Amino acid sequence: MRNITRHTGTVTEIKRVDTSYVGNPRYSFMVDGYKVVTPVNSMFGYSISNYENKLVHVLIGIHYNKLTLEAIQGAA
Repeated sequence: MRNITRHTGTVTEIKRVDTSYVGNPRYSFMVDGYKVVTPVNSMFGYSISNYENKLVHVLIGIHYNKLTLEAIQGAA
């Protein structure tokens, strides 16, 4: 992953996208004006709905020309 940046914003517009080749869920969502996808075969696919409409800190990087979630943490 390259060009990793840190952003703070509210997670909105969570939508399911194609699953990984082994069947794990993937999602796209908006945060701080950026459309981000969860990585392939990561635990974020199972936990992203816990952050819906909540303020979070995220690390976003570019992976295969898509903005991809690197880390997410709830903001206090």
